[in-house]
Amino acid sequence: MKPNPRIHVTGAACAGVTTLGQRLSDLLALPLIDTDDYYWVATDPPYTTRRPIDERNRLIRAQMGAGGWILSGSVDGWGDRLVEDADLVVFLTAPTAVRLARLIAREHRRFGARIRPGGDMEKIHASFLDWASRYDDAGFTGRSRARHELWLSEQRAPVLRLGAQRPVDDLAKDVLARLAEIG
Repeated sequence: MKPNPRIHVTGAACAGVTTLGQRLSDLLALPLIDTDDYYWVATDPPYTTRRPIDERNRLIRAQMGAGGWILSGSVDGWGDRLVEDADLVVFLTAPTAVRLARLIAREHRRFGARIRPGGDMEKIHASFLDWASRYDDAGFTGRSRARHELWLSEQRAPVLRLGAQRPVDDLAKDVLARLAEIG
């Protein structure tokens, strides 16, 4: 395997993209750069203000530096140039019901009563659930499976497709094995 690989992990919301990215970061001692940390301006309540595209790209590029990295999240349509030098693109999939159950559990852990009826984030949470539930809808114009498939077909780096219902350590082993194959 090449020292300091550059790996982009992507997929639908709550497919396990950040979880796998973090595991790979730990195993390879490479920085994890999560696109959500750059896509959104830090606000309270969160996820209400998108950061300008040029600023997102500049901040992420600065974190990437000249060495290896793990970039987790989706950049299609706004950060394509960030992954031009990727050695591998990992695309995670999971059934909608699995992703939504993960999303609900994660949001309850993070925000508790704020996302429940009457909470200050109730509408944000409901909107996020609706958006995430439409990923596999072929007619959806937001981040979708169809849009991801088109984006994946245009990548220069090899694409490794993994079902994200398996344990994260098994997924990481598959990524490391694929990296060894491509040198």
